[in-house]
Amino acid sequence: MILGVTPAEKYVAAAYGIVFLVVLVYVLIIALKLGRLERELDELTGVVRERREAEQEQREEVPVG
Repeated sequence: MILGVTPAEKYVAAAYGIVFLVVLVYVLIIALKLGRLERELDELTGVVRERREAEQEQREEVPVG
């Protein structure tokens, strides 16, 4: 028995394909943004560490008491 594909089945398959592609593109865009945000966070963390180290070096110890 040979099964024929009706036009309705073709439209349903096309709709599922389009939805799949849209979701895939969305996930890729989110992944790219996440990567960029992680790089920016690493850069900002480095800047904060450098500033803290510079402040530690500039501070002078004062006896208490």
